[in-house]
Amino acid sequence: MKILIIENEIYLAQSIAAKLSDLGHICDLASSTKDALRNEPYDVVLLSTNISGQDFYPVIDAYKDAVVILMISYVSNDTVSKPLKAGAKDYILKPFMIEELIRKIDHFQDYEQLKRQNLIFQRYIDHSFSSVNVECEYEKSDLPIFVFSNYQKYADAFAFKLLDRCSAPLHFISLASLRTLDEIANLNPERLAYITDFQALKKTDKKPFLDLIEGKSVIVSSTDIIEEVPYKTVEMKSDNKVIEQGDILPIEDYVKYIVLNYQHKFPDTELSKKLGISRKSLWEKRKKYGIIKKK
Repeated sequence: MKILIIENEIYLAQSIAAKLSDLGHICDLASSTKDALRNEPYDVVLLSTNISGQDFYPVIDAYKDAVVILMISYVSNDTVSKPLKAGAKDYILKPFMIEELIRKIDHFQDYEQLKRQNLIFQRYIDHSFSSVNVECEYEKSDLPIFVFSNYQKYADAFAFKLLDRCSAPLHFISLASLRTLDEIANLNPERLAYITDFQALKKTDKKPFLDLIEGKSVIVSSTDIIEEVPYKTVEMKSDNKVIEQGDILPIEDYVKYIVLNYQHKFPDTELSKKLGISRKSLWEKRKKYGIIKKK
């Protein structure tokens, strides 16, 4: 990581920089807040709050995208509370062990990495479900809920919509994996769980599974029709009713599905080429299937 150390005690600043450099970090030094205001990005800013007569708030504002850790001589409203409200992430009290500073830096490095990963996953989920029109009016108090859909994405979209309504940690389990019943037995009742592949359970395991999830906050999905279970059951169907999980589509159904789902992504010239048919044939198939191309 790239670290800026703002400290007017030169020996202390050099000592910190030397130890962090030994761990592979790139360190720059600044002895004043004015010198610290550089047009350079930093991952971490170590900011001393006892640089006499200097306002350090512009530094916090300038590096709001970095992890700002305050290096303080004493705890007070001016040295800790106000800077934290202004955007600093944490503080460390002088004198400190370098190991404690490294622990804080590592902690925030992991935290920022998880934030980036969560953002990527959320964007991927939003993109994946953008074409799926699913409604969900259930609450956490309605769980457990079983969801049946011949198209797994519809069950997933329903589950994630319900999970968005519930503020609780999430656990994902696939019943296609081994030894999952032990994992389910140890679930925290306050933890939400999305459990897929109910159809993969052996018949002899279904009754023990139903007993295990009693009183737990779980959503269970299946691509097979769900036999009678003692919990709420929701059936989700694909809008185009073409996709059947596990089935091989007839050619005509496949063409219909492609036209329905991709005509807004490709011009007719390219879509007909991908299907191996002429533009006239594409027009005729739209007429045959009653598909209206939206402008």
